[in-house]
Amino acid sequence: MKTNESAENYLETILILSKSHPVVRSVDIAEELNFKKSSVSVAMKNLREKEQITVSKEGYITLTDAGREIAEMIYERHELLTDWLVRLGVDERTAAEDACRLEHVISKESFDAIKKHIR
Repeated sequence: MKTNESAENYLETILILSKSHPVVRSVDIAEELNFKKSSVSVAMKNLREKEQITVSKEGYITLTDAGREIAEMIYERHELLTDWLVRLGVDERTAAEDACRLEHVISKESFDAIKKHIR
């Protein structure tokens, strides 16, 4: 399941918002990411075409099983890498920013090794 960093960020954001919002809409994503609504609309169209989200007639966005799998993988990486960097002495903001970049490029093998080592 190959996706690009931008798509992964959108899917992760939808997952995170779905934990705190009763419904997720494009406007919620735009506000969360500080993006233009038009940019989010284009991204949602692409995610719909890849069958990673569905959008109801009311505009409510839901992750498909495939989209949720990617979102949960990225979110797990983000959380674990942030926590690991903080425990190594990196300040929380820098750790979160670095984890956000690392979560997209680290191989499954390397991530699994880090996860095994720190748990």
